[in-house]
Amino acid sequence: MTEPKKTFLITNASTDDAFEQARDDCVLRAALRAGLGYPYECNSGGCGSCKFTLVSGDVEVLWKDAPARRERDAENNRYLGCQTRALSDLTVEARIVPKFVPKHLPAVRRARLDAVTDLTSDIREFSFASDAPAAFLPGQYAILLLGEEPTRRCYSMSNVPNEQGLWLFQIKRVADGVASDQLFSLEPGDEISFDGPYGMAYVRPETPRDVLCIAGGSGLSPMVSIARSVGLDEAQGSKRLYFFYGGRTAADICGENYLTDLPGFGERITYHPVVSEPDDAKSTGWSGATGFVHEEADRELGDALKELEIYFAGPPPMAAAVQKMLMGREVPFGQLHFDRFF
Repeated sequence: MTEPKKTFLITNASTDDAFEQARDDCVLRAALRAGLGYPYECNSGGCGSCKFTLVSGDVEVLWKDAPARRERDAENNRYLGCQTRALSDLTVEARIVPKFVPKHLPAVRRARLDAVTDLTSDIREFSFASDAPAAFLPGQYAILLLGEEPTRRCYSMSNVPNEQGLWLFQIKRVADGVASDQLFSLEPGDEISFDGPYGMAYVRPETPRDVLCIAGGSGLSPMVSIARSVGLDEAQGSKRLYFFYGGRTAADICGENYLTDLPGFGERITYHPVVSEPDDAKSTGWSGATGFVHEEADRELGDALKELEIYFAGPPPMAAAVQKMLMGREVPFGQLHFDRFF
C-alpha cells in the first residue's frame, strides 16, 4: 500500500516560487513558513487579504462560510489562503509582496504554563515557557491551539523577545467563549501548542517619530509589548510615548504597572486611562477621563497626531472608531499600525 504524502508542493505561477505544505497546515501559513511575502491580516477568514486563484490541484476548504469568501470567489476559483489546505500538489496564482516577508519564520511549538496573573476580573496574563528562544517582533501575535480539535485563536504577546523562551499573553475571558474557557481552566504545568509569530502591527523602531499606543480590552497585550520595546530600547530613549487605555468601568482599567518601571515614566512616557460608562465613574468615584478612548486621545493630542507613529488594538468597533478618528485628522496611513481581527 502506498503511504499518503506528508507534504504537497505548491507552485505559484505568478512568481515561479514554490513551497511545501504539510498535510495539517494551510496554504497561507505554509508560504510564510517558507519565508515568502504572502499578504495577510487577520489570519482567520475575515479580511480576504490572502486570496489566491487555484489553477490546478485539489484543496479542502476549512471554513466554508468564512466571511471574506464571496459567492463570486467560488465561481472564479478564488480561495482564502488561511482557510484552504492542499490535498495534492497545487499550482496557484497569488501575489507576493516584500513587506510581508516574515522577520521570524512562524513555527508550531509546545509550551508549558508557568504562571497566571489576574489583571482584572476577566483579563488574565498567561506566562508560557518554551524550549527555544522567544523570537518575535513586539506587537505580533501567535495562534494558540487548544483542545483536541484543536480550537485556534489569535492572541498577542505582551512581553518582548527573549532568550529564555518566555511567551506572555494578556487574554480577556469571553462569556461562553470556547477558547478563553479552555485557557482560563489551565493550571501551571499544563502544556499547549501555539503557532507563530504572525502580524504586521509590530513596532517600527527605525522611525524618528514619537509613539502613540491606543488599547481597549485585551488589546492591552500588544500595546504593552510595544511600549516595553520602546521604553527599554536605549536607541529610542529620546522618544515620547503616549499610552491610552479604555475600559468600560473603573474596575476594567489596568496596565499602568507595566509602564511604571520603564525609564522616563511620568515624563516622556505617560499613561492615560479612560472609562466609557459615566454612571460607573460617578458611582465609583472615578476621577479620571470618561468617554471613548479614541475621543480622549483626540482631545489630548489633536493635530499632533499627524506627527506620531500610532499603534492600536482592541475590539473591532473600537479599532474602527480609532481608524476613523485618525483619518479625520489626516494622519498618513503609513503611520498607522493595527491587525484586523474578526
